[in-house]
Amino acid sequence: MPVLIRSAGRVLGPLVLALPALLVACTSEQPPTPPPADPGPVEVEAARDELAALAAAAQDRHLVAQYVYSQAGQPDRTIVFTSANDGSWRVDVPGGALGGTADVSMASTADGLFQCALPSAGHTESANCVRLGDRDDAIPRRSDPRVQHLLTDWLYVLTDRRAPLAVAPANAPEGVTGTCYSVDSTSASLNAPLDVGIYCYDQDGTPTGVRTAAGSLRLAAAPGPAPATVQLAGPVVVDREPLDTAAPPTPDPSESPGAGTP
Repeated sequence: MPVLIRSAGRVLGPLVLALPALLVACTSEQPPTPPPADPGPVEVEAARDELAALAAAAQDRHLVAQYVYSQAGQPDRTIVFTSANDGSWRVDVPGGALGGTADVSMASTADGLFQCALPSAGHTESANCVRLGDRDDAIPRRSDPRVQHLLTDWLYVLTDRRAPLAVAPANAPEGVTGTCYSVDSTSASLNAPLDVGIYCYDQDGTPTGVRTAAGSLRLAAAPGPAPATVQLAGPVVVDREPLDTAAPPTPDPSESPGAGTP
């Protein structure tokens, strides 16, 4: 028996020593687990396509809608947006000029692009309008309340696949319904094609809300039917400059008539 035990030990010994090496060899020959596929670019492209489709529907959506317009440090205001059946549009902006003291209406018709001053604290006259240029011209920066871009020409940027934009799904801001997307600029230029932020739409193309660094819009009620065309708020005058968005400078008392008179 001792002879058999010693023989078995001589046979098993090399096998026991070789087993770990065999296990290591088998393990090393197994292919590594492939990394999971990155769905990021696919999702980004899908979001860009979805937003472009909704923006295209918004271009074709004709309505009259009220929006709550919120800006930091200012009370909420009600913006009235009209997109008429003939492609003309009008956006009434309370506090849109003279540092918030004058109400204005921005409009684009077949006759051109207009700014209308509405009766308000900063404009005590009756409503009248100034022609700014052709309907596709840019609004002078000093007279541009900007909020109308969210509902009008920036829709064309959102549908332009050449525009330097990055789009991703986003949660809806508080009080906003619809499908929302985060829009950022991929351009290093200071002149971004639109304000980056969150843009939201219903499936029929109705803009339901926008939030940017400059402020936010929220659809206040169900939209109404569109008119055939928009009407300017007043007659067009030629003896007036468009109102600036900034507040007029405070008069210097030392330069007022009679200053220094005993």
